[in-house]
Amino acid sequence: MIPRYSRPEMTRVWSDENMYGIWLDIEIAASQAWTNLGVVPQSDMDLIRDAKFDMKLYDEHFEETKHDVVSFTRSVMASLGDEGRWIHHGLTSNDVKDTALSVQLLQAIDLLDEDIDDLMAALRKRAEEFIDTPAMGRSHGIHAEPMSFGLKFALWWDEMRRHRVRLAQTREAVGVGKLSGPVGTYASVPPEIEETVCAELGIEPAPVSNQIIQRDRHAQYVQTLALIAASLDKFATEIRALQRTEIREVEEPFGQAGFVTTGSSAMPHKRNPEICERICGLARLVRGHTITALDNVPLWHERDISHSSAERMILPDSSLAVDYILERFTEVVKGMRVYPERMMVNLELTRGLPFSPRVMLSLVESGMARTDAYKKVQGLAMRTWDEDLDFRELLRNDPEVKDAIGTEELESLFDYNHFLRYARHSYARLGFSVATETSED
Repeated sequence: MIPRYSRPEMTRVWSDENMYGIWLDIEIAASQAWTNLGVVPQSDMDLIRDAKFDMKLYDEHFEETKHDVVSFTRSVMASLGDEGRWIHHGLTSNDVKDTALSVQLLQAIDLLDEDIDDLMAALRKRAEEFIDTPAMGRSHGIHAEPMSFGLKFALWWDEMRRHRVRLAQTREAVGVGKLSGPVGTYASVPPEIEETVCAELGIEPAPVSNQIIQRDRHAQYVQTLALIAASLDKFATEIRALQRTEIREVEEPFGQAGFVTTGSSAMPHKRNPEICERICGLARLVRGHTITALDNVPLWHERDISHSSAERMILPDSSLAVDYILERFTEVVKGMRVYPERMMVNLELTRGLPFSPRVMLSLVESGMARTDAYKKVQGLAMRTWDEDLDFRELLRNDPEVKDAIGTEELESLFDYNHFLRYARHSYARLGFSVATETSED
């Protein structure tokens, strides 16, 4: 991922410095495990603990070998004396590389967990802030029924809560190590070594492995990140739509620190949803990586390395992109401008049509057949659309409607607060604090 879309902490997780540091931790822990078994003398182990990795030496060896683990071990052994012979004892390359990758994935998940918690806190605050704000609900892009604007944020909060569960499940899937030798038989390294090293790293040994940790685990990681990205894409798309000039119920932050201050090089008046558009674009990238992650699952026999080059890109890039767009969307939610007065203008845009379902139900409850009630209300609604009339006035002047419902009851149907009366019911299920209050019809 290019620096423009990379945050420092996630960049550090996927840095060569961090990766080689974990490799060294694994090599030292393995030597200690061999010492525990009486293979490596304690005097040698005391010296191995001071082993160092030298990037310059690594580069020199890699120029010759073109093999990363061989170059790494030679660099480390150069910092030691005769005791250096115990480095990488009994291990194969992926004992080190795959186990270290699992640690990196867990480090990335830790950061993503924090990101999700921050976003959920911002969404909850906005959900509670706008629970009593009526806004137009839309289906097919067309006005449907009014709703609580806060319900949008509550819905997103609940979706992120599900992602938090998925991420926890993914943590369990990827949080395994493997030090089982060339094809997973433990022929050159007994299981005790694996168990000791994994315990040192705070992970579990894979129950069974061949030469690698199986890539369905890594595919689950990428797919989980893609699901998170897809939700952020959905959220950002909604804000983009609501920011359209014709709607203008919300705007992402503009002119604030960390946000766009210039909308267009040619049109000084523009305030574009640029951050949300960027979120949508990066989400597409992450979703695309799921195909590669799935293609990495089927490898030849006990392993090949067709997955390796792809993983060097898709795992860091997916992590960096999702970390970035989570942070960006959290800041959008915190700083976005909300225009309740514009929501009311849009509610009135169709001159009372949102009340058509209430009128139809009232006619049915008065004794009219549902088909007749539907046709009656639809006929008046179509006149409202086609003749630019007020739906409420058409109802007030329709003898059949007045006879069935009555003037007083009819007027009571034209109340936007009716559509908010059960918002707290949904909030109560989420455990939000506003659920302790009651809403009057």
